[in-house]
Amino acid sequence: MSTRQLLIETAEKIFTDHTDKQALDAAEAGQFPEALWRILEANGLHEMALPNSGIALADVFAVFKVAGRFAVPLPLPELILGNRWRGASDGFVSVGLFQDPDAVAVPWGRRADRVLAVSAEGLRELKADTVIAGTNIAGEPRDRVSGSELQLLNSEEDPLALLALARVLQMAGGLERTLELSLRYATEREQFGRPIAGFQAIQHNLAIMAAETAAAIRSADAAADALNNADPYRLPLEIAAAKARVGEACGVVAEVAHQVHGAMGFTYEHELHHVTRRLWAWRDEFGGESYWQQRLGSALAAAGGDALWSFIASRD
Repeated sequence: MSTRQLLIETAEKIFTDHTDKQALDAAEAGQFPEALWRILEANGLHEMALPNSGIALADVFAVFKVAGRFAVPLPLPELILGNRWRGASDGFVSVGLFQDPDAVAVPWGRRADRVLAVSAEGLRELKADTVIAGTNIAGEPRDRVSGSELQLLNSEEDPLALLALARVLQMAGGLERTLELSLRYATEREQFGRPIAGFQAIQHNLAIMAAETAAAIRSADAAADALNNADPYRLPLEIAAAKARVGEACGVVAEVAHQVHGAMGFTYEHELHHVTRRLWAWRDEFGGESYWQQRLGSALAAAGGDALWSFIASRD
């Protein structure tokens, strides 16, 4: 069994046991999923991206897709990548954006032992003195952390790009789950004596969802595969293309999924909203479509017309 498959199966087992709708509802109400955090810590998943872990970064990002499929109520990418950039795994780490002098949009900043903030100058580690609680539209904690700066961390990686890629993989997993829920509902829900999946309009909507999900997954996987590419020019452009394409798919798939589910999909008791609201939130975090489209277009324009075809047609 490959390392990637082992990590995926381990993550699936943990998330199946500890990420049900009750756990998601509790997290949205402000209850930190302590049991989930402790089992992740006990299994060493929070350390799998450390430079000396021996695990390829692309394999780590495959776990982020699993986390997205389960709508895991922990900031797994921030936790794992934060440990990587600090070179240590002492306590619960979260990562937000630097907005002088604070870190903003910090997932579970109220619970974090360590807080990192991404800025144009690099990564800053802050000592949390004051925390103002907040949430994104999915109800996930996104806090403002005020405090003194402990140190400016050096990293050869682009933290914003890697966090954006993490959201890409999470969104790809969320799209898979949304399509799965919609297919299941359409085959179980009956109108006029037959499943609604038999109606042409529903079939058309499901086909749109399937096509958008397939395109998004392919784009996400291509960007993750670029982590193994030695060309430093290629990775940020793959990430830019993927963040824009997958974000666009999220808007389409979430809208159509709620149409397929009808009024049932808008009820709090149904699990669909836990996924679709995350898709809406994640598409804007660490740069929305327009931001990454602009970065991609600027980079390709700067490279010149002679380089464009090579970029489109080759992964070398």
